[in-house]
Amino acid sequence: MPTTSHWGAYLARPDATAEGGIAVLPHPADPAPSPLLGNVAGALRHRTRVRRPAVRRGWLARAVRGLDPVPEARGTEPFVELPWDEALDLLAAELRRVRERHGNEAVFGGSYGWASAGRFHHAQSQLHRFLNLYGGYTSSRNSYSLATSLVVLPHIVGDADSVLRRASSWPTIVEHTELIVAFGGIPAKNVFVTPGGVTRHVTPGALDALARRGTEIVLISPLRADLPTKAEWLPVEPATDTALMLALAHTLIADGLHDRDFLDRYTAGSDVFARYLDGRADGIAKSADWAAPICGIEADSIRALARRMAASRTLVTVTWSLQRIQHGEQPVWAGIALAALLGQIGLPGGGFGHGYGSMGDVGDHGPEVRLPHLPQGTNPVRTFIPVARIADMLLHPGEEYDYDGGRLTYPDIRLVYWAGGNPFHHHQHLARLRRAFARPDTIVVHEPYWTSSARHADFVLPVTTTLEREDLGGGRRDTHLIAMHRAAEPYAAARDDYAILGTLADRLGFGAAFTEGRTAHEWLVHLYDGWREEVGAPAFEEFWASGEFELPAGPEHFTLLERFRADPDANPLHTPSGRIELHSPTVAGFGYTDCPGHPVWLEPDEWHGSPDAARFPLVLIANQPSTRLHSQLDVGAVSRAAKVAGREALRLHPEDAAARGIADGDVVRAFNDRGACLAGAVITTDLRPGVVQLPTGAWYDPLPRPGGEELCVHGNPNAVTADVPSSRLSQGCTGQHALVQVERFTGGEPPPVTVTEPPTLLRKEDL
Repeated sequence: MPTTSHWGAYLARPDATAEGGIAVLPHPADPAPSPLLGNVAGALRHRTRVRRPAVRRGWLARAVRGLDPVPEARGTEPFVELPWDEALDLLAAELRRVRERHGNEAVFGGSYGWASAGRFHHAQSQLHRFLNLYGGYTSSRNSYSLATSLVVLPHIVGDADSVLRRASSWPTIVEHTELIVAFGGIPAKNVFVTPGGVTRHVTPGALDALARRGTEIVLISPLRADLPTKAEWLPVEPATDTALMLALAHTLIADGLHDRDFLDRYTAGSDVFARYLDGRADGIAKSADWAAPICGIEADSIRALARRMAASRTLVTVTWSLQRIQHGEQPVWAGIALAALLGQIGLPGGGFGHGYGSMGDVGDHGPEVRLPHLPQGTNPVRTFIPVARIADMLLHPGEEYDYDGGRLTYPDIRLVYWAGGNPFHHHQHLARLRRAFARPDTIVVHEPYWTSSARHADFVLPVTTTLEREDLGGGRRDTHLIAMHRAAEPYAAARDDYAILGTLADRLGFGAAFTEGRTAHEWLVHLYDGWREEVGAPAFEEFWASGEFELPAGPEHFTLLERFRADPDANPLHTPSGRIELHSPTVAGFGYTDCPGHPVWLEPDEWHGSPDAARFPLVLIANQPSTRLHSQLDVGAVSRAAKVAGREALRLHPEDAAARGIADGDVVRAFNDRGACLAGAVITTDLRPGVVQLPTGAWYDPLPRPGGEELCVHGNPNAVTADVPSSRLSQGCTGQHALVQVERFTGGEPPPVTVTEPPTLLRKEDL
């Protein structure tokens, strides 16, 4: 029977001869199945699965004596395994204590949402429904992936969804686009991932079609692998894409190649932007000659590219990675401004795109329909934080900060409840996050595996994986709704989040409101029946027996902002001017020097032009992995096979390797003032000299070292990335880049990786 995941639909069936006792096969309708399916079977019964409820020894010892919890030793102590009833009794009492003493604002519902692919057993939805019914919680807003864009895009084009969810379709691009200028590329590794999954992965086929048609593609990235198809590669200096975009824009205006009529009718603030470009505003013309030494691209190449863009039907694309840096608003805004100067926004095959190659559904022409989902209710607590500011919140309660024109205050969090996601993957400067996680009274996680987040908790409640329960499956622009039958028995004492939270809600007096008297299967029927008439789906019994329902097809061809292009007066954008705002008086009015009211070049703290580059001369790019989704299933076969010397692979240029005496396969240490990590060296010419690449997602395995350095022995790059916001506007994360030094590890036998084994587990009588 079919099932689905964030990396796509597939077939799963019990098979005693297969790894993990399960056979995993591609879905027959998928033209490009995800290679990440190879992680599923081996991870299903891995030794790092959480067997039964576990409570940190120090927390439990105080609870037994009737004392309030203290966070000391969190992340270093063994755990005590308990029966479900005893663990939930303790947790219910702690939730009551925190609520009665500190109020609901003191509870942070941290769940990030990537853990579960099903529509009902979506861990984030389950937890938020539970906490809302218990009186609310401090929440988070936006995402690590594109928080910066989610805040700045409404100021430029009126909303983020029009850009992120209704991008020009691949069939339209293949038919009409003559030139793609891809800032950050269109990395194939990311297109196998979509929240909830897709049954048909279309981006690899679209890239092949572009190659057959002869569409020109210019890859602008320090990494050659950011576009697998044939392309012209401009290996730009990391973090300087904005300077290059401004120089291209300057050339268009200086050569009279910009579309004045488009600017007058469809944009606002082009005159302010032009004054900045030609230097009237600050005395510095943003010319190709100015940009060349900044971005490492020759001035003549910049001018030639601008002229090619003006002579072609050109699509300017910007990956999400470019806004995951300091001043990350600027490449998004500058990319839109560059496309506006060309005058092709809203025309088939032209204009602007954000996220091609960042997610599998960007450019997909699958149906855009509402899917069944679990109602979460309303959160009575209005307090929230931008998602990447969790360490700041825990470390600095009561401190004020800026966000999108407002002034907010960090709450005093006493209990963190996390179900879904792994903050010790997503967050930056993990030694700082460890200090932050030492502040709350209690931390609760629901986890299938002993990840680093689980090891830094007080309560670890074992949850099932998607193969161990029933659900409804489907993602954005998916062509199918999948009937997810249970393919394996729950591991050990694992339960699904609904069962855990329903039992906990009973203890707290609102079990009936949480479950509404339904079993998990009855919820599936209820959600499906409330939805099926919208799309003409069959009765639930027929759908469940068949295993899937193919959704009504949508149009293949559509173009971002085409209705606005056709008639901007009848279809204004939701900006103050109703137009694309190349200059935003609203943003300018906030007075943020780190994000003024139009695209500008602002030097980041960490790049090759920084004074710190004298000590840390390499720019580390911490991009998304090709062997897993974030940190999910890092113990799976595909992820394990890509390790070098048992650690994550760090790629570096031969020139940089030779200067450091590093050979292929060596264990290396990447470090800066924030920390260090060990990795396995891979030497390649597919990146710019002075750049090293270490993907995110290796399970964090910290080892204290002499002098106070914290070393991740497994190769998690967030040991060295900075926990600073993109700007006061968005407070987005900046985990894409960091300045580091890299050296061959010479301290004898490298420390072993321990996170692939469970922690020390005790019995209660061992206390």
